[in-house]
Amino acid sequence: MLEEVERWLTRRSWSSGDRPLNRLTDAQDADPHRTSVSVVLPALNEEATVGAIVATIRRELMEKVRLVDELVVIDSGSTDATAAVARAAGARVVHRDAILPRVPALPGKGEVLWRSLLVTSGEIVCFVDADLRDFSADFVSGTVGPLLTDPGVQFVKAMYDRPLGNAAGQGGRVTELVARPLLNLHWPQLAGFVQPLGGEYAVRRSLLERLPFPVGYGVELGLLVDALHTVGLDALGQVDVGVRVHRHQDGQALGRMAAAIYRTAQLRLSRGHLVRPALTQFERGEDGFVPRTHAVDTEERPPMREIAEYAERHAA
Repeated sequence: MLEEVERWLTRRSWSSGDRPLNRLTDAQDADPHRTSVSVVLPALNEEATVGAIVATIRRELMEKVRLVDELVVIDSGSTDATAAVARAAGARVVHRDAILPRVPALPGKGEVLWRSLLVTSGEIVCFVDADLRDFSADFVSGTVGPLLTDPGVQFVKAMYDRPLGNAAGQGGRVTELVARPLLNLHWPQLAGFVQPLGGEYAVRRSLLERLPFPVGYGVELGLLVDALHTVGLDALGQVDVGVRVHRHQDGQALGRMAAAIYRTAQLRLSRGHLVRPALTQFERGEDGFVPRTHAVDTEERPPMREIAEYAERHAA
């Protein structure tokens, strides 16, 4: 590990308990302009978990204390009761297709995160995945905390244990097999991030609006790498929030995720083009193995500040 990264680990890695809630709200109140916080949950068919997450954030961070100013669930086209459950729990729910309708929506998590900037106003934007179980408000307060108390910090990721079944620390398979090797080989300054692909992180809007967004699963890697090049390692941090329990993908879904992440890395390394941006996987059928070919996410959305509607909204 680079000496620079070892020093960064001692300066920019914290625990959620390092900044109690009262310290964070005091920091907000002491600011004449009061830094506002938006929490965004991208959701696709997450009726089983989204309600509890929304309810916890509202109760702990909006009602008991005023840390979070707005809580928005962006529905990616759910066919279950995700939107109704989230709304009943206290979130504002916006459908992905209702945001920037002149630009047809593409499928993918990154697309939803990008569009969320148009329907939120917080100076800090905190993203939280909607499939978490046993959710703790620390995922929000922990990642937001350094941004409220240290003006030099611009991007904070959550770090945590990811159990797989009954095995501790066995989650994050794409991280260990794809993302971590890529980062260590090509962006060694980012080798200190425990969960580089984690979906829980908080970022200053002034940085987010300057970054391109891969539309699919590569969004977390892309934002992290681009943030490094835009603001430097010392502006990045991570906070230990304990344990993350969520729904695990099957092996083939992980393969598609890995391909999208590799493609995102490749674009940033060379801005080249894949000869064939597709991934073929195999499923056993009645007559043997059947190939299934899936497109690899190759689209990226431009920095949000280049979108006319966004510029008009913030000029008003």
